[in-house]
Amino acid sequence: MRMFKKWVTAVLGTAVLTGGSLLALPGAAGADPQEAVGHETRPGQPYRGNPDPARDWLGSYLVNGQQVWCVQFALTAPDSNEEYRPGDELKTKWGTAIPADTAADISYLLLRYGNTQSPDEAAALAHLLHSWTAAPRSQADLDPNNDFRRIGYDVDGHLAKLPQGAKAAVESFKAEASANRGPWEAALTSPEGEQTIGQAAEWTLTVQRPDGKGIGGVPVQLSTTDVEIEGVEANGTVTTPEDGSPLVLKVTPTGPNPKIAGKLSAPAERPYVRQAVNQPDSTQRVVSTGGEQELTVEAATTAVTAPGVVKVGKTDAESQAGIAGVSLRVTAADGSPAVRQDGTPLVGEDGEPLVVVTGEDGTVEVPDLRTPQEITITEVKPAPGYEEAFDEAYPPSVTGTVEAGQTLELSLVNKPNTPTVPIRIPAGDPTEEGVPAGLLGLAGLTAVTVIGGAGFALRRRIGAQKQ
Repeated sequence: MRMFKKWVTAVLGTAVLTGGSLLALPGAAGADPQEAVGHETRPGQPYRGNPDPARDWLGSYLVNGQQVWCVQFALTAPDSNEEYRPGDELKTKWGTAIPADTAADISYLLLRYGNTQSPDEAAALAHLLHSWTAAPRSQADLDPNNDFRRIGYDVDGHLAKLPQGAKAAVESFKAEASANRGPWEAALTSPEGEQTIGQAAEWTLTVQRPDGKGIGGVPVQLSTTDVEIEGVEANGTVTTPEDGSPLVLKVTPTGPNPKIAGKLSAPAERPYVRQAVNQPDSTQRVVSTGGEQELTVEAATTAVTAPGVVKVGKTDAESQAGIAGVSLRVTAADGSPAVRQDGTPLVGEDGEPLVVVTGEDGTVEVPDLRTPQEITITEVKPAPGYEEAFDEAYPPSVTGTVEAGQTLELSLVNKPNTPTVPIRIPAGDPTEEGVPAGLLGLAGLTAVTVIGGAGFALRRRIGAQKQ
């Protein structure tokens, strides 16, 4: 199926006949019909009172600058300034209802090709519109003695006069309309769960026909909140892939409440006509790109900032060396559990705020924290050798705020226990009763002499060996 690019302007920006009043332009009274895009065929189909038997026009007309299509064969073509008002649903020239599938095909073709600039496509569309709305009920409707009100459209005769390109378009249009007629369904799906601000994720846009197959080349006008979308055109439009597969949108949240809404034109169940204000019984009724209805899609989610990490270092106050094996409790500033990136509380198996333990280098990391968030680290139990300075009533703690995508580094310092030096009391301790202090001094002197002597003797023996 060909891309729908040709009708983006008609769908998204151009006022259409079915959507509002089409008024005569000031000062344009008496303007003649203005043929727009299509082919003339020769000779014209004969009927009584035909004003131009030499030719017929199969194509569109311009009315007040807009391209329109006539749907009452042989009635007077509209002037270029013709004034029209909204009319009823499209019926045959004979006032009978058009079958539902045919009406849906017309709606699709008006939506898809109503603004075409191809003469072959325009001629094919005009031919099909007359074929479906003014086909003869019997051979009597083709009697040349009929006037413009009673003459039917010679389907085979007109088709035979069309150029080969237009003939081919007639057949392809019928097949395309049958395959892609409405009602269409459109949907936009956001990812499950929260997104992360600044990180792209995939959203999915689908446009499907009644059998569930996707429709390609459909333009969708998007409006956004708190997101940026990759590949969107300057006018905010995206287009479904030509093969009808879902359109995958790369969506990056810029705030906490990402939302995308879209609108597209789809074939209406039945097209509606517009009727001439002046001489409505003799002037052609027209349709334009108005064989459509608007579909809307919408999806939203929530987004959070990128997660953060807390890194805690536990060091010796004197040596600055890391202290391993220290138990630290991780909480919010008020003592409640901290919050993980997924919104769940950071707790241990006991349901209490998580306790972590420093490693061999005296550090420990706590990842995947919601940001921004104020985090408090509190020492739960001191490491061996640091018990003296630990006050259970006022344990060491430190607080800081972890920001999006950042690592918050915190540190706690522990003062080691005061070292204990053992005292050895030799024989003759002056504290023992009955031992004179002078004798203790003499004993000490004797010991030194002996040691000194031992050292000296050792040196002598080493010297004697050298001789």
